[in-house]
Amino acid sequence: MVADDTLPELGPRGALLAGARAAALAPALVLGASYVGFGSLVGAHELSLGFALFNTLTAWALPGQVVLVELYLAGSGVLAIMLAVGLANMRLAPMTVAMMPLVASPGRPAWRLYASAFFVAVTCWAMTMAQAPNLARRDRLSWFIGCSLVLWAASLVGTIVGFYAAAELPVSLTLALVFLNPVYFLLLFLQSTQGARDATRLVALLSGGALCVPAHLYSPEWSLLIAGLGGGTLAALYRFALVRR
Repeated sequence: MVADDTLPELGPRGALLAGARAAALAPALVLGASYVGFGSLVGAHELSLGFALFNTLTAWALPGQVVLVELYLAGSGVLAIMLAVGLANMRLAPMTVAMMPLVASPGRPAWRLYASAFFVAVTCWAMTMAQAPNLARRDRLSWFIGCSLVLWAASLVGTIVGFYAAAELPVSLTLALVFLNPVYFLLLFLQSTQGARDATRLVALLSGGALCVPAHLYSPEWSLLIAGLGGGTLAALYRFALVRR
């Protein structure tokens, strides 16, 4: 990896377009297809298109959006919905903390980082974390914004398509589309795994995934949390063993 102060700068516009191009093919198609599933879920329950679009515009985190719709349909109170959605999206906080120092640039106002934190989502976060070391530091935030805007637009288009196709899509396909993006995210991480540090991330992903089935059999309600904590703990132990060598 080349030191970021020796890399040529693309400039704000060039970096923005580079990020947009990186997201415009497979990432946008996969995320858009996932939001076809979400739009279909909303349409199948006879909620409005405005509800679906406002949800995607303001939340843009698919697990939290699905939780919101399910709890709303179940008649849950506003406070309960807010708490559940907040917990579902809590994973974005450490992701944001990890990414912001990577895209921050000395001499630029901090409000740009705060504003861009809204766009932190799984796919654009993973792409930025992988690509940022190959970009000049002053280009990184613009690259991230360009990538995010394309993915955000693809999500909105997918929501609209899914809403109007709700009557034609079987429930099984709708659910499969919703889970398409997490699978892509997993493959994206596996592709970028290099070295001991990334191997720790690989251990976390694979062990967490392997624990999902037994955890679900033990407690369906808590299975995701159990698998996540278990996979993270095993990865931490693996990293600790590497350091002790």
